[in-house]
Amino acid sequence: MIRHENEYRVDLREAMRGGNGTVKIEHLWEAEKELRSATRMCAKITLAPGNSIGYHEHGLEEEIFYLVSGTAEADDNGKKELLHAGDTLLTGNGAGHAIKNVGSDDLVLMAFIGKFPEK
Repeated sequence: MIRHENEYRVDLREAMRGGNGTVKIEHLWEAEKELRSATRMCAKITLAPGNSIGYHEHGLEEEIFYLVSGTAEADDNGKKELLHAGDTLLTGNGAGHAIKNVGSDDLVLMAFIGKFPEK
């Protein structure tokens, strides 16, 4: 199956998870409708300069951020660090994270959330 860039469903979320500004989420594939795996999100996320996703935890799932472009300040379960294009962040199993665009250009990242298998 192929989907072109102009065909993604787009969500604009204000103050996502208590963060600042607007977060643009382009859903590459829809969980439960199109994906058969235990995937909750497969998306491209864009944050304008100064915008952020607030701190939140992932319980019985894990999330991977892959930075495509821009500069971010990531809060990785309480440890803050700068991330750049090509860097990744993995959060799950009760740990938390937040991410903020601290650069002068848009921060673009790919986000994948997978649910842990039921026992």
